[in-house]
Amino acid sequence: MKIYKQEKIDGLESSLENDSTIAYCTLAEKCEPPANQNQDITKVIASNLDESNEKQIDLFYLKSILVSTGWNRNDDVFDPKELWDARKTPEDKPFNFMHDESDIIGHITGNVVVDFDGNELSEVYDTGAELPSAFNILTTSVIYTAWSDIEQRERMQKIVAEIEEGKWFVSMECLFPDFDYAVVDGDNKASVIKRTEASAFLTKHLRSYGGTGKYQNYQVGRLLRQLSFSGKGLVSKPANPRSVILEGNKFFDESKACALEIKPLKENEMSDKLDQQIIDLRKELAEAKAANEALKSELETAKVADYEEAISKLEAEANEAKEAVSKKEAEAGEHAEALQHEQDKMKKKEEEVKALQEEVKSLQKEMNMYKKDKMMGKRKAELEEIGLDAEAAAATAEDFAEADDETFGRVLAAVKTSVGLRANEETVAEETSEESEEEDTAEASEKDLDAVEEPSELLVSEAAVEDEEGSLRAVASEWLDSVLRSTPKEEN
Repeated sequence: MKIYKQEKIDGLESSLENDSTIAYCTLAEKCEPPANQNQDITKVIASNLDESNEKQIDLFYLKSILVSTGWNRNDDVFDPKELWDARKTPEDKPFNFMHDESDIIGHITGNVVVDFDGNELSEVYDTGAELPSAFNILTTSVIYTAWSDIEQRERMQKIVAEIEEGKWFVSMECLFPDFDYAVVDGDNKASVIKRTEASAFLTKHLRSYGGTGKYQNYQVGRLLRQLSFSGKGLVSKPANPRSVILEGNKFFDESKACALEIKPLKENEMSDKLDQQIIDLRKELAEAKAANEALKSELETAKVADYEEAISKLEAEANEAKEAVSKKEAEAGEHAEALQHEQDKMKKKEEEVKALQEEVKSLQKEMNMYKKDKMMGKRKAELEEIGLDAEAAAATAEDFAEADDETFGRVLAAVKTSVGLRANEETVAEETSEESEEEDTAEASEKDLDAVEEPSELLVSEAAVEDEEGSLRAVASEWLDSVLRSTPKEEN
């Protein structure tokens, strides 16, 4: 169960953590299948027994009223919709002795929903039909009477005999992971308040957690949510003074109640109420003064002695009203100062948060620059390692500064390949040049060197020679562009 800050302040954390179950007791009654199918509320369960399971000699059959809709004496509220949704949860749950989970003496066999006149309710309500406001869940169960252990068998025989004498009760456990507040005002008008951080101050007023069940002029109940019946026990004394759950339940239907919302700033609501009280007191003071003046006017023509006591009483009442007005005004001023103090603290916290955000932003920017410089240095070193000089390596690393590591690795491989190819070409060119020089030397010995007028075809024009650094960068850029064009684009 979620526990709110105000509930922790009120010291209810332990109670809320450990009190998420409710046990209800009803009289344990022997269950005999009736001869005819009537609608008596004490027999309708027996009429719903599985015929294949009737009258087995090693079973003792029980019936009991499980729960009813409405507002019970403990101020726990069972809404018709919540109870209808939980109607099948008791089936096939264990039946133990005195709520001892290690002492299983039987199990629950079934349940049926009936109205307060004993008429079974149809499953048609699952289709969205409007539920009745008042109904009960009745259950059947069995006790195992045949035991190989003699002491256990005698124990069960004794318990069965006492059940028939009306000495035992059946206690059903109900689990609930959450609850809201059901409230009824002095005019018996019902409302529901959702349990939130803003409304959690109402929890301490619930009777289940040590409260009186009252808040101002409202009766406050615990409206249980997401019910699940987890099993039942045979008990000798009911924890709840009621003998039957039907007894004493008051009508409550959430679908017919209005929803109220508690605003977080309850101080504003309190301030508004104080202001209204001040207005009312001032009005009473003005009325008292007017009555006093009227009485004084009457004294002018009547016996002064007869009216002195009345005048004195009215003046005393006027003074009391004036003092009450002053007290309420002082309280209103204190609340206003407290609210302003909290607002100033909140503004200061917001400014501190903003300053911290700016500092984090600056640090993040410095970290990004550091990471980028470190990455650029690493990439430059890698480019120099494969053969580029420092200037070309720095320029190439800058060209691909926005590329991720995987893409840059591919660029590095392409540049490395390009450098290798160029080195091979230079080696071949040197070998070719050497061979050409040898041939030229031989020819020069046979021919007159002055006859040579035309330039050699082996010479490369100066305009055709490209800068090595620019060539390598161009190769890398072209390769990356081809990779990006060939990569399929992801569809949005």
